[in-house]
Amino acid sequence: MTAVREITTMLEMLPQAEQDFACEIMKKLIIAWDPDFTKLTPNEAADLKIAHAQIANGETFAHEDIDWDNLDEMDLD
Repeated sequence: MTAVREITTMLEMLPQAEQDFACEIMKKLIIAWDPDFTKLTPNEAADLKIAHAQIANGETFAHEDIDWDNLDEMDLD
């Protein structure tokens, strides 16, 4: 993980445009290394199907309705 931390530190030094460019290059490297990277596993596909159903049924909270500074005090009912 040392290499990952070093890369992250170096990326954070770059201006945003160069960070975005580096991210796109990384995506291309990962997809070249593992073409199935962008595909979902069966478990991920099942979780995504459940999430879509929850959104469709109004079982989620809108971002603006969440008090991000006080999550422990939020009434989830």
